[in-house]
Amino acid sequence: MSADGINLLRTKVFDKSKWMQLPRDVVIGHDVIEQLPTVCEDLALGDSVLIISGDRTRDLAGRRVEALLAGSYDVATCAADPNNPVETIKRAEASAAKAGFVIGVGGGRVIDTAKIASYNTDRHFISVPTAASHDGIASSRASVPTADGNVSLAAEPPIAVVADTAIIASAPHRLLASGCADIMANHTAILDWELSHRLRGEALSEYALTLSRMTAEILFKNADLIKPHSEESAWIVTKALVSSGVAMSIAGSSRPASGGEHKFSHALDRLAPGKGLHGEKCGIGAIITMYLHGGDWEGIRDSLKKVGAPTTPAEIGIDDETAVEALLAARTIRPERFTILDMGLTAASARDLVKMLYRE
Repeated sequence: MSADGINLLRTKVFDKSKWMQLPRDVVIGHDVIEQLPTVCEDLALGDSVLIISGDRTRDLAGRRVEALLAGSYDVATCAADPNNPVETIKRAEASAAKAGFVIGVGGGRVIDTAKIASYNTDRHFISVPTAASHDGIASSRASVPTADGNVSLAAEPPIAVVADTAIIASAPHRLLASGCADIMANHTAILDWELSHRLRGEALSEYALTLSRMTAEILFKNADLIKPHSEESAWIVTKALVSSGVAMSIAGSSRPASGGEHKFSHALDRLAPGKGLHGEKCGIGAIITMYLHGGDWEGIRDSLKKVGAPTTPAEIGIDDETAVEALLAARTIRPERFTILDMGLTAASARDLVKMLYRE
């Protein structure tokens, strides 16, 4: 008797699914801010827009964006207050709820405000960065300062990025160097991701990991080209920052660009608030974590120096003992994210690691 007609078990099918949100339009180059009306028309997001900018960035680019869109859209504006980010987000959300879409014109804080406001009101947003200081310009994560340090939140990735290299190149070079450091730190972030995959079974995206590694390597190879107020430098770094943001969208998390070096940075946010830029602290953390991984930590240090980024705590106004405390406290930052700094670092070893940063 044949059992072919008896089916006691459900046939297994491949039912894995994933939703990736990536920018539809990415425009990078000289004076591309003039193309913003065309980008908005192409995306067909509605007939009203909320433009979020800071006091300085409004003068730098925000007013120009307002003028470019005023003839075709009902334009509302929101000024970001750096001293009261939570209140700014609330005001931005209230205004975003009345608009068809949101545009963030400014640096990291402004872009993050636009991300959160658009995410919480189910609106698309366009990223118009005025500086290339970190990979938040194109990612789906937002950083919000709190009394206990910066908190990383899931947020709306930009549906478009319009990055004018003339504007970005005019920003202080320190911001561009910080962006470079943030990207170079991808090297150690993916090493931590692979370590967690091997030891903890954490899921790994080969596509996202490869893109993140390639992005970091591009900046290592072109470190000599990163010069102050150079549009070519702005173009190279901005492309890398967008690529890093895309890697995070593919992975569905910040894992391709955030490991122990970022936990070190966030620990410093708590212990020494206001000292150093995000990318700068990640770069210093990457030197340390690359050493712990047994990799080319000197190569990271030398590349950071070439682009003008700091390589020691003293260069960003942080004393060495505070840096030691941050290394030891890193394990308490997002404890679910396993990194090389979660493997039993001692106080004596942490002090040796900080001393290492000053070696010639």
